[in-house]
Amino acid sequence: MRSIRRIYSPVLRWSLTYRKTLVAIGAAFLTVVAFVAMQLGSEFLPHLEEGNLWIRASMPPTIGLEAGEPAASKMREILLRHPEIITVVSQHGRPDDGSDASPFSNVDLFAPLKPFTEWPPYLTKEKLVEQLQQELTNALPGVTFNFSQYIQDNIEEALSGVKGENSVKIIGRDQIILEQLAQQVLHEMEQVKGVEDLGVFWVRGQPNLNIKVDRNRAARYGLNAGDVNAVVQAALGGAPATTLLEADRRFDVVVRLPPEYRSTVEAVRNVKVGFATAAGPNAYIPLSELADISLDTGASFIYREATQRYIPVKFSVRDRDLASAVAEAQQRIANNIKLPNGYRIEWAGEFESLQQAKKRLALIIPTTLILILMLLYGLFNSLRDSLVALLGIPFAAAGGILGLYAGGLNFSISAAIGFVSLLGVSVMSGILMINSYNQFAASGMSKMEAMYHAAEQQMRPILMMALSACIGLLPAALSTGIGSQVQRPLATVVVGGMLVAPVMLLLLMPVLQTLLLGRENGSRIHGGG
Repeated sequence: MRSIRRIYSPVLRWSLTYRKTLVAIGAAFLTVVAFVAMQLGSEFLPHLEEGNLWIRASMPPTIGLEAGEPAASKMREILLRHPEIITVVSQHGRPDDGSDASPFSNVDLFAPLKPFTEWPPYLTKEKLVEQLQQELTNALPGVTFNFSQYIQDNIEEALSGVKGENSVKIIGRDQIILEQLAQQVLHEMEQVKGVEDLGVFWVRGQPNLNIKVDRNRAARYGLNAGDVNAVVQAALGGAPATTLLEADRRFDVVVRLPPEYRSTVEAVRNVKVGFATAAGPNAYIPLSELADISLDTGASFIYREATQRYIPVKFSVRDRDLASAVAEAQQRIANNIKLPNGYRIEWAGEFESLQQAKKRLALIIPTTLILILMLLYGLFNSLRDSLVALLGIPFAAAGGILGLYAGGLNFSISAAIGFVSLLGVSVMSGILMINSYNQFAASGMSKMEAMYHAAEQQMRPILMMALSACIGLLPAALSTGIGSQVQRPLATVVVGGMLVAPVMLLLLMPVLQTLLLGRENGSRIHGGG
């Protein structure tokens, strides 16, 4: 500390003599950091590394379970070609207990990974995912894939409402218009750099046999819609004909037409419907004479939110921050897609959580500053001194921003907590400085002399307070192991802030405080190192 003091004392003396120069340097520093802050991306939370891959494959929605088995086997085969993958466990369709409403077109693949230390030095998880995406897409055209992790996938599904990291929800009434809009949104998002795992959860694709009774034609034969529907129900779905008693158990005996009389549309058209005649015995006419029969495409799945229909477009963001990717996508959609009246777009998933968190932070941080100011006013009984004690906050925050930029990290909620932590440490430094200044000023020293001695005296406590927090969180800021991704932004912000803040606080704080606490006619500084 003595060697540091020998360096600090003449620098402090110079800074108090050339105050305007120091203020200009401080303003330039904050301006540069503000420009750097504009280059930072933002995300909700960094992805926590779990050491596995959870891959969801979406085949055509009309595919059957047996028809999809070769594709599921091919997926497992491709994954097992990579030695970094320990094994592959697949689930095709939905669970037997019905806990997950997945269609037969869905395949979930769980692939635990070997420790990263056993991987080739040139290979990262991002590169492995890119290779797998390319191989799976080439081998299985028409199948869309979504790459995630086991725990992460469950959280993402809870956030976005669909099986994807993020989703664009196109809300409206008509399913055909919704699918047309989804196709346009998909096309625009394909042009956005960093957007991956794009896919639409199509709501149509289920073949429906529609039988619409013509009431006028049925009335000519003395039939109503209920009579015709009863025949259709019995012929195609079955109707109870009698009851079978077996001890204390009772079973309905259901009868319906043989398969050859109901397996095609033409066979259904020829189903006979009986009606009473004036002569007595019943007569029969084909069903096609009483109803319009067609095979149409209907809804295979209907997504609803707050009683409104929507179609989701899922996507992930890789090799780019979430906020800038979504901002570009929103701009492209707003410029190139015109939504009909009654239709709107909502963004769900991590981006929605990020926006909500930013709104909360916009309320929490000012509230925190107001509470700190109230406590400072209770300590100093002076609004001017209380505001001066807050001068170190911008410089501490600037150090945190530089730390994120140097570490290649995005702004996230974890980083925001780190910035909130910096508030207390930087304010504490201001309290120490002003308290010491007031003591020296009360002894009869001039303002410049009092500030010089106060800064020199408080150098050691301020450095120890800042460096203890910095050194304590340095291992977390440099950690790269599994689970370190969430804690790194917080630790990096605190380490960066506590490295930069002491230098700025010990040099600029005394200068700013002397300017704000009043001017002194004499500027000569006495005292030694």
